[in-house]
Amino acid sequence: MKRIFLVFGLFFLTIQTFAQNKNFHIYLCIGQSNMEGAGRIQAQDTLDIDSRFKILEALDCPELGREKGKWYTAKPPLCRCKTGLSPADYFGRTMLKSMKKKQSLGLVHVAVAGSKIEIFDKEKYKTYLDTSAAERPWMIKMADAYGGNPYQRLVEMAKIAQKEGVIKGILLHQGESNTGDKTWPAKVKKIYDDLLSDLNLAPNSIPLIAGEVVNADQGGKCAIHNEIIATLPQSIPKAIIVSSKGIPAVPDKLHFTTEGVREFGKRYAEALLKFSKK
Repeated sequence: MKRIFLVFGLFFLTIQTFAQNKNFHIYLCIGQSNMEGAGRIQAQDTLDIDSRFKILEALDCPELGREKGKWYTAKPPLCRCKTGLSPADYFGRTMLKSMKKKQSLGLVHVAVAGSKIEIFDKEKYKTYLDTSAAERPWMIKMADAYGGNPYQRLVEMAKIAQKEGVIKGILLHQGESNTGDKTWPAKVKKIYDDLLSDLNLAPNSIPLIAGEVVNADQGGKCAIHNEIIATLPQSIPKAIIVSSKGIPAVPDKLHFTTEGVREFGKRYAEALLKFSKK
């Protein structure tokens, strides 16, 4: 009897393995407002989008004709229903130019403006949200769109994505709300390790591509945090740092211009491609 169950188990495992398309590359996108999409979406951002570029919708967006847990061509907004242009937009478009025609790229995108990295900590997120409710009710509303637990929604969607493709990396843009926090790299590592564990991926097996906040050369209000971001590779072997040097910011000096968002997305892709050639 045990042998029969073993045979059936192997059979279904084989089916699942073959159902996964190794040519469908999946990237998870997390962070706060700049990753969420702070750039203004313009006409050029919505035209001529390659059908090989997909977004797995993380919540219901009837105004966009999208349903949670389903794939769509990656037309912005890629995060929630009313967000703006994200670096993920031009990351995907740039990556596709270097990929074979038979390959495609999909995103799982969960980000919350104004949030500390703690919002993605599977153990600490509730305490963080509870203590932030009075000061940032708008952030709580954004988290509520993800069922009150952005990390769990990310994992839920990533598991759906894994049924059809292979997770190849994680895009991160976060830090403004943790500026100067020297424990930030350790917090990011915990989230990275938790994600890989919860998605049955081997430890340190995929890149974490982390972008700098608005650079000092643009008067960035949180530019000092780039010194901390630079230390990520010390704790995560496959961490890749994407420079924000020269990328223009809007007057608040916290967010990138629309043109800057496009350039930043391209840099994310170029940094990953350069790292992959090593």
